[in-house]
Amino acid sequence: MWNTLKIVLAAVVLALGFWLPAMAGAMEDAETAWNRQDYATAERLYRPLAEQGRAGAQHALGKMYENGEGVQRDFIEAARWYRLAAEQGHTGAQFYLGGMYYAGEGVARDYVQAFVWFSLSEAGGQGDFAAKSRAKAAEKMTAAQIAEAERRVREWKPAKVK
Repeated sequence: MWNTLKIVLAAVVLALGFWLPAMAGAMEDAETAWNRQDYATAERLYRPLAEQGRAGAQHALGKMYENGEGVQRDFIEAARWYRLAAEQGHTGAQFYLGGMYYAGEGVARDYVQAFVWFSLSEAGGQGDFAAKSRAKAAEKMTAAQIAEAERRVREWKPAKVK
């Protein structure tokens, strides 16, 4: 029994040893393709990672859909990918999703939601630009809406990848 357990554990460790670098390699390859503006290759590499729940790949697909890089420009699809990454705590996706709510692109215009996503992005390290964007959203909100947004920010918890 003990030998069987050791064999199974060794097999798992060996499999992870091959799988994890391959996953990291695919993300790096996608980023390299993106940087050289080979968007078709970047999309082909990002998509399976995004579908597996990788927030960085989801964020990248959101940007591709928002800008029409390698895919048909589609704000609804951009917002969908940004949301998946943002809900996991990806601060860049949180910022861009806030922008989509602020502008009403791909989602209904909602300053409360914009305020929430900008706040979370700022708290996660996006800094001044997120703070300024949040302040712009606040200018369009009532005191009650600001209080509601602040409550949502306090209660927010990142989603777990399935």
